[in-house]
Amino acid sequence: MGDIEELRQSILDQVADYYEKAHHNRTFEPGQTTVNYAGRVYDETEMQNMVSAVLDFWLTAGPYAEQFEKQLGDFIGVREVVPVNSGSSANLVALTTLCSRQLPEGLRPGDEVIAPAVSFPTTVNPIIQNRLTPVFIDSCLGDFNLDVSQLEAAVSPRTRALVFAHTLGNPADMDAVMEFVRRHDLFLLEDTCDALGAKWDGRMVGTFGEMATLSFYPAHHITMGEGGAVYTDRPKLAKIARAVRDWGRDCWCGYDNPVNGKCGIRFEREVPGIPGFYDHRYFYSEIGYNLKLTDPQAAMGLAQLQKLPEFIRRRKENFAYLYEGLKPYSEFLMLPTWHPKADPSWFAMPLLVREEAPFMRHELTRFLEANRVQTRLIFAGNILRQPAYAHIDHRVVGNLPNSDQVMRGGFFVGVYPGLDRPRLDYMLDTFGRFFKQL
Repeated sequence: MGDIEELRQSILDQVADYYEKAHHNRTFEPGQTTVNYAGRVYDETEMQNMVSAVLDFWLTAGPYAEQFEKQLGDFIGVREVVPVNSGSSANLVALTTLCSRQLPEGLRPGDEVIAPAVSFPTTVNPIIQNRLTPVFIDSCLGDFNLDVSQLEAAVSPRTRALVFAHTLGNPADMDAVMEFVRRHDLFLLEDTCDALGAKWDGRMVGTFGEMATLSFYPAHHITMGEGGAVYTDRPKLAKIARAVRDWGRDCWCGYDNPVNGKCGIRFEREVPGIPGFYDHRYFYSEIGYNLKLTDPQAAMGLAQLQKLPEFIRRRKENFAYLYEGLKPYSEFLMLPTWHPKADPSWFAMPLLVREEAPFMRHELTRFLEANRVQTRLIFAGNILRQPAYAHIDHRVVGNLPNSDQVMRGGFFVGVYPGLDRPRLDYMLDTFGRFFKQL
């Protein structure tokens, strides 16, 4: 074993050396190097962790995933974390869990779910996939979150749930949201894929509703390459979510593998009409999928978690720097707003080209992109104007004027921790050059 451990350490030392020579200290050349809207920020630790997991040859979720669940749960302050292979899968698993027949009060086909029209598609898609009916409300300009003043108008006798994202890491008005869902006895699912570490009145977003979701795509606060998670304080919901994630099977052994199962009755499951007993590893209580992540991904995630507080601090710092630098252009750009009780954990800097501006959004974003400053739109804009959603069954409150305005003029630029002061200054200089030519 001594020789094996020495060889392992030698490999990991070489990985660190490779990182230093191949990945570290990439220089920035203004106008030549792309200023990304997001990206992975890492060092040798992520690479060493992943190689270590490969050397152990855990190909699916294993020891690193188990550690990741615990440490992420500790950071957020929740009992249960269910890792999955993407944030989109997290949304699917979470909403499907709320539709489980194991929940007598669960969602059923035809029930209505309120959601803002300004959404990422895979926040809305699970509503459709579970044969529920989305009811769309407008969003606010500035914070780009759901317009809580429209919630009452969205309610009908079939209304059972509210689903929304904290847009770009900016918390929605959770006082109004919670008063509404409690009064109408609704499920609440928070999509916090862009908002890891954001707080409302000192409390982590994602801990208000029944369940919440995260994404670990490279653009997000931490990354596993791909990956995501469902989290909740309710063990029963977590058990159902794990079943949905793991082919729908009822087994809840988790990372343990005792011969007779963690429950002690692995071989004592009865199936009506079938004599004898059935192995519960092949007993299916949910309509499920295989949406697990791999242990090398979780190994990367563990290293990223150690950096998360610093990542959040730098995102806030970069946001504040850009916000001040863009103030001179507020005649043309609506700068973001946030509630006094909100402590955003910014995913990006959202901006809106004002309707009265003497240019259109595409003119500005093309200029920025041509000068190697990446931009992205605010997701789907008014999702009902996207071709895929033209014929879905739905209800809508009003005519969604703000959602249309976001679709016409909204976009964002990056604030992620990989942006240093020279990159931020170059970004601001590029904005300045555009406005000087007007």
